[in-house]
Amino acid sequence: MPRRSVASLLAVTVVLLVAAGPASAQFSPGSSGLGDPFFPLAGNGGYDVRHYSLDLDYERATNQLDATTVIVARATQGLSRFNLDLRGYEISRLTVNGLPAGFTRDGQELIVTPRFPLRDRLPFVVRVDYSGQPVAVVDPDESSEGWVPTDDGAFVVNEPQGSPGWYPSNDNPRDKATYDFEITVPEGITAIGNGRLLSKKTRDGKTTWRWFEDSPMAPYLATATNGVFDLKIDRVGGVPLYQAVDPKVGNPGLAAERVAAEAEVIRFFSDLYGRYPFSTGGGVVDNGGVGYALESQTKSMYDVEGSSTGAPGVSTVVHEISHQWFGDAVTLTVWPDIWLAEGFANFSEWIYEERHGGRTAQQQFDEQFARPPESSFWRNPPAALPGPEVLFSSPPYERGGMTLEALRVKIGDSTFFNLLRDWYRDNRHGNVTTADFIALAERESGQQLDNFFDVWLYRPVKPTTW
Repeated sequence: MPRRSVASLLAVTVVLLVAAGPASAQFSPGSSGLGDPFFPLAGNGGYDVRHYSLDLDYERATNQLDATTVIVARATQGLSRFNLDLRGYEISRLTVNGLPAGFTRDGQELIVTPRFPLRDRLPFVVRVDYSGQPVAVVDPDESSEGWVPTDDGAFVVNEPQGSPGWYPSNDNPRDKATYDFEITVPEGITAIGNGRLLSKKTRDGKTTWRWFEDSPMAPYLATATNGVFDLKIDRVGGVPLYQAVDPKVGNPGLAAERVAAEAEVIRFFSDLYGRYPFSTGGGVVDNGGVGYALESQTKSMYDVEGSSTGAPGVSTVVHEISHQWFGDAVTLTVWPDIWLAEGFANFSEWIYEERHGGRTAQQQFDEQFARPPESSFWRNPPAALPGPEVLFSSPPYERGGMTLEALRVKIGDSTFFNLLRDWYRDNRHGNVTTADFIALAERESGQQLDNFFDVWLYRPVKPTTW
């Protein structure tokens, strides 16, 4: 079936449904944000995205991106207009259900007025044709994200607000969708999207890479990283692992060895937490220029530019792979709850080392706990961060991991690991809150844990009793 045929057929169906709908339906604008405490205008109200089709043509020599995004969504209210998130670019065409739609811009808000209002609970299709140079996205902590140009392509990472820097989206982790990618780059360049590689075809000096992610994915976890890579395909339990290494990183041999170890890490966490969440996996090692790694869904992204080893560390690989369970499959609802991703990944590093003959998780807890009470480490409790500028600071990671190790000791190994397995099983491909985790922990342990979680997650002081 041709790539656009599903969206095209759905568009025809939607037009017919709109024409046949009741004349008394009420319509109003969708909200311009979803009210996240740190990023209140990230995401938009009034609809739920079901699928993104991203058609991207990138020329690094001119840093030019020519693109089409097709969004299949479902209205959750009668919509007179709705918003998408997009930073920059010239929009040459925008349609809703195949008909030209009006639009205006206000910062990253792309405000769309369809020719006919959209009826509640019915599907609709949006197409946006746009072009230009990707807009730099700088976070409150001054880190870079989005479509970040490299010497030979782009390193594409989005946490927490980089997605609108390269495609129109409902940029909120609560709105997960499936994705397909058609990424066209100069011949000799590899383009990597989420999920499974469907095909690659070279014509007239350009190569088009087609990828498909069949599991629901939060917008910030999408990638379209491209550049010169040595791409290999490994397998674990029948799951293909796409492993790409830039041959110009400091130590490409060691980098290839580290991403090849992902298979063993996946087996370990599958035994510990439950079966691997997705139908594909892999990792990308690049000189990305951002200074961090990111758990893009099914494709962990490792920036090693300036690294002393020229390769990702073992603990970094373990950390990012564990995020496929906690962060990607089980995703936070609001950004202040980031400890539900980073604290879990930090604990996962500890338990992996413990089970592989290294320091125990308790020993690593003790090392962190040795910080004096006046240390700034204790001032930002993991579930009560003061603002987005400390979203990726130490406490959500280390103190988040300490919370889990302290809980492990309090309720016992058997109950604790059953809790983590049930947390993953019950929330796979969904969104969660700290309150959800506390409720499950109390239910499974049979203990009243208000004081425990209060001192570990909410108080800006070093815990003394719990």
